[in-house]
Amino acid sequence: MAKKSKKRYWGVVSPQMPANVLAAVAKQQEDIGFEGTWAPQVYGPPFAPLAAAATSTERLLLGTGIAIAFTRSPFETAMAAIDLDSMSNGRTVLGLGSSVKSWTEGFFGMPYGKPCAHLRETASLIRLIIAQAHTGELDRFDGEYDQLDFSELQPTPPPLRTEIPIWISALRGAMTRLGAEIGDGVIGHPIWSTHWATTAIPQQLKEGLDRGGRERKDIQMNHWFWVTPNRDVAQSVEDARACVAFYAGIEQYEAYFSAHGFKEQCKQLQEGTKRGDYRSVAHLVPDDMASTFVVTGTPDDVRAKLEPMWEHSDSMTLLPPVLSLLPEQSEAYIGTIAETFYQDL
Repeated sequence: MAKKSKKRYWGVVSPQMPANVLAAVAKQQEDIGFEGTWAPQVYGPPFAPLAAAATSTERLLLGTGIAIAFTRSPFETAMAAIDLDSMSNGRTVLGLGSSVKSWTEGFFGMPYGKPCAHLRETASLIRLIIAQAHTGELDRFDGEYDQLDFSELQPTPPPLRTEIPIWISALRGAMTRLGAEIGDGVIGHPIWSTHWATTAIPQQLKEGLDRGGRERKDIQMNHWFWVTPNRDVAQSVEDARACVAFYAGIEQYEAYFSAHGFKEQCKQLQEGTKRGDYRSVAHLVPDDMASTFVVTGTPDDVRAKLEPMWEHSDSMTLLPPVLSLLPEQSEAYIGTIAETFYQDL
């Protein structure tokens, strides 16, 4: 697809921020010229921080990046999206992802099943509820994963919009195809390598679009990347290691890392994280692995590595690896990212 005339970026707000700080950060992102901001669900749901962001902004899109799809009922997710859309005057983007089985079943105690089939059903049901909860048309929903009885549901107030965009988060091909087939957008996983994002993913997007009878213009593609732009290249790589160790230590990610040639390192990191914190095994991540899954190097290096992505991206979300850095390190990287990428917005 053609290169964009203006680059579009999204930011992130953290649920750990006090409400006034979070609102100020969102306002700053809007003033810079960001298209939207995401609130992640690491553990707690992402709707509350976006409600705080809505109070200080007028134009900024507000996305759940992501809401883990199977940790709450589709009815609750739909109602939360409707409420946020009302609070924000129609600026909600509902980002959904499957996360991993060990989290959904182990932490949240909810069924995981086959994630693509489950997420397809969840998205369909959420759309149905948003469109019809106020009309009195809902009766029963008998799916593979959800059996809901709406016979005693009193019609809700009409939503601001009966169609709220749903963007699907993807790591590998099956979820990418699903997002292209049924989603209004696809959210790239931040651990995607630039090689993966420019080779494997475009083909998967095309297959999904073809399956849904759609064209590339029918969806948004938002690429996320962990980045460590640092004039000290060795420090840039060092600051990437623990972030990679976090993901590679999760068994469900093994196939993804193996596809890049890092199966043995992934096995070692899984064993290490079973015995302790992922940071304790970050030293097992070799330089080439760190720089494959985090965009490392000088600010000019990082910019040059990401420039080809605009042939595939509608927008980007650039983050320092906050999972593994001290707050002051993250703040320094956020400043460098702003100086490197946002000056022309």
